[in-house]
Amino acid sequence: MGAHMTIARLALKCLMLTSALTIAAMPVSAGGMPNAGDGATHAYFGDLHLHTAWSFDAFIFKTTATPDDAYKFAKGAPLRHPAGGIYQLKHPLDFLAVTDHSEFMGVLKSMGDAESPMSKLPIAKKVMDPDFAVSGDAFYEILAARRAGRMETVLGEPKAWAGVVTDAWGKMVEYANANYEPGKFTTFIGYEFTSAPDGKNLHRNVIFRGDTAPQPFTTLDSPDPENLWAFLDNQRRQGIQALVIPHNSNASDGAMFGTTDFKGNPITPDYARRRAFHEPLVEVTQVKGQSETHPSLSPNDEFANFELLENYIAAAKPITKFAGGYVRDALRTGLLIYEAEGVNPYKFGMVAASDTHTGIIPAEESNYSGKVGVADGTPEARLNCTYCRGSDYRKFGSAGLAGVWARANTREDLFDAMARRETFGTTGPRIQVRMFAGYDLAGVVPGKKGWVDAAYRRAVPMGGDLPHATGDLRPTFLLWAIKDPDSANLDRIQVVKVWTKSGQSFEKIFDVALSDGRKVDVKTGKAPAVGNTVDVALATYKNSIGATSLTAVWTDPEFDPGLNAAYYGRVIEIPTPRWSTYDAMRLKRAVPEGMQKIIQERAYTSPIWYDVTPNP
Repeated sequence: MGAHMTIARLALKCLMLTSALTIAAMPVSAGGMPNAGDGATHAYFGDLHLHTAWSFDAFIFKTTATPDDAYKFAKGAPLRHPAGGIYQLKHPLDFLAVTDHSEFMGVLKSMGDAESPMSKLPIAKKVMDPDFAVSGDAFYEILAARRAGRMETVLGEPKAWAGVVTDAWGKMVEYANANYEPGKFTTFIGYEFTSAPDGKNLHRNVIFRGDTAPQPFTTLDSPDPENLWAFLDNQRRQGIQALVIPHNSNASDGAMFGTTDFKGNPITPDYARRRAFHEPLVEVTQVKGQSETHPSLSPNDEFANFELLENYIAAAKPITKFAGGYVRDALRTGLLIYEAEGVNPYKFGMVAASDTHTGIIPAEESNYSGKVGVADGTPEARLNCTYCRGSDYRKFGSAGLAGVWARANTREDLFDAMARRETFGTTGPRIQVRMFAGYDLAGVVPGKKGWVDAAYRRAVPMGGDLPHATGDLRPTFLLWAIKDPDSANLDRIQVVKVWTKSGQSFEKIFDVALSDGRKVDVKTGKAPAVGNTVDVALATYKNSIGATSLTAVWTDPEFDPGLNAAYYGRVIEIPTPRWSTYDAMRLKRAVPEGMQKIIQERAYTSPIWYDVTPNP
């Protein structure tokens, strides 16, 4: 680690000087991947954000799972929770990236090894204390030192633990490769770059395409994402491809998707081009809340008030700036920057993840295992907020999953599909959703035989660019969604539109498919609610309302060929019990005051962008 840090710092200026030349020769779409080009794509579900005991915080939360354990869990094996109990997925995942924090990887775990010099540090006794009340203090002590830039006061100089990190990273790569089963289960080598200036969450996950990867670039090298991109530029020149996924923008206090760079300078076309290249995806939802939109940003969105986290992470400090912290707002800002500069920095597709710190993916409300080990690993701890300190664990939601439309379950196919943004994210259920847009789609009916092949030939899939419309042409959108067989029926499909006009941005939501024969009220523009079958006391619901699948062929009634726009689909389930309701039922008590009892799970497609610029 020490050698790596030295090399990274020495090379940084050189990399930044050559970066503009490098990016100028690259296509804006990460990797320059073409669209799939045919209908032979399948929906694969996985998680691109998961932690094990090798992350410093997860180890303090008493997690013992290794990356190998996590990969085996995702493949269907049972795994013991640090707070007790054994968990197992109903159905294996298709892919997983273990993304332990790059900073201090494996270092705290080594404190339990009497032969390691790390075990002799004063803080090691606290870290290893079996009482979480004590080890939890160690977590906040380390967190405070990290945010103050004085890590050496608790962990010593980097050279003291450089070998631990090097060894941990080597094993991380080894475990990922050992668990890769092409065609059946895909593993990705990855890590989390954990930048948090002044506590503002600017975290990103780095996902590699192949079977090798350099030792991580960390925030100890630089907390500036631009320097991470420069490091990855250098790796790409050596044949190593990676993409970067920002997450928990909801906790960035408006800093993740602003109009300035990390240093506070206005976004330039070069910065926008580099960011769009390196960050083709965004994590729209996970355990620490959804980052799609906020009620203050989308007051006309009746579904915006969903799993909101409004405090800094691990700090009892309220977030005050929501603009710049949510994905829909970022799509609007990106279009404004494109209008002014000709490059869109926020042209990303949607994925979702867990961010679990136990190796166990808590994607099911009825089998929720929490996120932070013993701190929220039991119904009692969660509902009583026993160990809440900074974060209110009652505000956490069940995990999300990433969906990818790819030709095959391999690293190459899944990575390329992610690079071209043909992805979607769900709040946990394995809802499948497709969206296409084109100008000549007569006779293409979603759900009918051959419709996907025809759509690939005559339209662009989600994540794509819709060419400039000529004459009286208006784009047609094809949408198709099918429920998770183990989850609730579907309420509706919506299309969320954002656009710019005269230096301002706007948004509007269209209900394009409704279950149970409902219609949009022409006076209010709203659809009637689907109903509610939830019995809170029993934590049950009935699939007696809603639909197993929904489709739509939709044309934007307000389409203006002279305005740049982006469209994405949102699929909503019927109401179901939240994890807090299941917990209360098991404990034979009421859901605590102020906690949500009922939710409507959902899925988000990647956008399709319409560009007013005529084709060359």
